[in-house]
Amino acid sequence: MFYSLALPAGIILFPLAYLFGDILTEVYGYANSRKVIWTGFVSLILMILFYELARRLSPADFWPNQTSFDAIFSHIPRIVLASISAYFIGEFCNSYVVAKLKIKQKGSKMWLRFVGSTLIGQAVDTTVFVLIAFSSSMDAPAMLRTIISAWIFKVLWEIVALPITIPVVNWLKKVENEDYFDKNTDFNPFKLSDR
Repeated sequence: MFYSLALPAGIILFPLAYLFGDILTEVYGYANSRKVIWTGFVSLILMILFYELARRLSPADFWPNQTSFDAIFSHIPRIVLASISAYFIGEFCNSYVVAKLKIKQKGSKMWLRFVGSTLIGQAVDTTVFVLIAFSSSMDAPAMLRTIISAWIFKVLWEIVALPITIPVVNWLKKVENEDYFDKNTDFNPFKLSDR
C-alpha cells in the first residue's frame, strides 16, 4: 500500500523502465526501442529458466531453507510471465504512441507525448500484469483496485518526473545529435531489422 493506493511490488522498477522507454523512443526512434524491448523480453525469459533450474537442483545438505526457497520461487514463473506479457505489450504501446505523436506534433509538446503514452501504455501494462499475476489469488474488485491504483501512480509519476525527463531528453538529443522521427518506420513489434 502507498497511502490508499494498492500497488504490486513491481511498481518499484517502473519509474526507471518507462522513463528510459520514453527517452529511447523520443531520441532514437521506435526501431531502436524495439530492439531494447526484445532484449528485455529475452532477459526475462532467461531469468525464468535459471530460477526454475535453481529450484530443481538438489539443495546442499546444510541448507535448512529449501521449503521457503521453493515456496517463494515457485511463484516466479507466473509473476514473470505476467511481467513479460505486460512489458511486451505495454512497452510497445508506449513506444508506438510516443513515435506517432512526435510525428503528428512535429516534435513539439514532448510532455504531452510522454504523458499520453503513459496513459495508454500503462493502462495496458498494468491490466495485463494484474490479470495474469493475480487472477488466481485476488477477487475481481481487488484486482480492479490494484489496476486503477497502479495506473494512477504510474501516470502521476510520469507527470512528476517531467521536469527531469524533458531536460535529459533535450540534452541527449544535443549531445548525440539525434532526434529521430519515425516517418517510414514499420511498427510491427516482431520485425527485428532497423526500420
